[in-house]
Amino acid sequence: MAITDWPADERPREKLLAQGASALSDAELLAIFLRMGVAGMSAVDLARELLRRFGSLTAIFAASHDELTQVHGMGSSKFVQLQAIFEMSQRALREEMQQRDVLASPAAVRDYLRIKLGALKREVFMVLLLDAQNRVIASEELFAGTLKQTSVYPREVVKRALHHNAASVIFAHNHPSGVAEPSRADETLTKALKDALALVDVNVLDHFVVAGNGVLSFSERGLI
Repeated sequence: MAITDWPADERPREKLLAQGASALSDAELLAIFLRMGVAGMSAVDLARELLRRFGSLTAIFAASHDELTQVHGMGSSKFVQLQAIFEMSQRALREEMQQRDVLASPAAVRDYLRIKLGALKREVFMVLLLDAQNRVIASEELFAGTLKQTSVYPREVVKRALHHNAASVIFAHNHPSGVAEPSRADETLTKALKDALALVDVNVLDHFVVAGNGVLSFSERGLI
C-alpha cells in the first residue's frame, strides 16, 4: 500500500507536523528523507530494508558509496544527500560544544562522539581540546589503527594540546567490536596521557569509549 493511502495521522510527514520529529521511528524519519520507494516497496518499506541491512541509522550514514548503492532504489544522489545530512549533524553538535560548557551539556558530547565514531570499522583515537571555560576549541582524530588496536603517543597528544593552548581535554576512541567496555590497555593509556598532560598543566576531564550506539564514560566509572 502506498503511503498516500495510509490514514493521515499515520503518514510520516503528517505525523511529524502534528507530533514533532521525536515522535517518529527511525524508519519513518528515513522515509521522509527518501521521499519515495521503489516498485513494490513504499518509502517506509525501503527505509526498513536499509535499517535491516545496515543495522542502524549511524551505520547507514557511515556506509560507503558502493555499499549504499547496492541497495535497490539508492543511487549516488541519495548517498550525497545522506553525507550532507551527516556532516551537518556533526557540525551542529560541534557548534553547540564550542558555544557552551561541555560539562553542562554532556548529551551533546555523547551524541557528537556517537555520530563521529560509532560505526567506524577501524579503531580511531580522537581528542576534544577545550578552553578554560570548557568550550571545545577543536576536535582532532590523532591516531587510527587496525580493527583491534591503535598506537597512541603521549608526546603527540601533548603537542596538540600546546598548539591549541588547551586548558583541558576529553579523549575518545571507538571499539569496532561493538563492546563499549574499557580494556586494561585503555586504562593504562589514559593514566599515561593524564600524567604527561599534567606536566604542562592540561587537565583530562574524561575518556569515552564508543561502540555503536553505546558510549561509556571513564569519569562516570571512576576511572579518572
